[in-house]
Amino acid sequence: MACNLTQGRQEVCKESIGGLQGAYFVNFTTGSFTKNASGEVTALPTGTTVYYYQLKGTSAYTETVNTSRENGTTFFSQELVLNLKKLTNEMTTQLKLMAYGRPQIIVWTNNGDALLVGEHLGADLTAGTIQTGGALGDLYGYSATFTGMEQLPAAFLSGSTTTSPFAGLSVQPTIVYS
Repeated sequence: MACNLTQGRQEVCKESIGGLQGAYFVNFTTGSFTKNASGEVTALPTGTTVYYYQLKGTSAYTETVNTSRENGTTFFSQELVLNLKKLTNEMTTQLKLMAYGRPQIIVWTNNGDALLVGEHLGADLTAGTIQTGGALGDLYGYSATFTGMEQLPAAFLSGSTTTSPFAGLSVQPTIVYS
């Protein structure tokens, strides 16, 4: 049977840290991401351009398993919440384009892992605010929630590190920083 377990897991060391250091947005492409036998992404489609958003603070990624015994279905909800400081006309324009599209997103963690969100169906901007805050210390910027729903969990990018999420890929993307 295809759903039998294949391994166990020992308690791991307490060396991980939480948080995100960046998110890379890819305009939705139906081109295939090359994967190895264990399901890790080893190459992006040739000619891929990614748009980098540096993150500091409270941005977070959560993936939830959704299973229905009654319906015999399982899918994975992927949620990325970005908090981006400082309002600008340029960022407001990009937020609008994110809302109109359904990008694929590479989430880069502080541990150096990179995950591909919305691989087959894309990620939708499902909630967001453009805010000035009320007090001097409040957020003057954007909060955006992206949601993906996929048949499989987000794939890891092979060989990602704390200095490059694309370090292990055989085909490197063009990165746009600003």
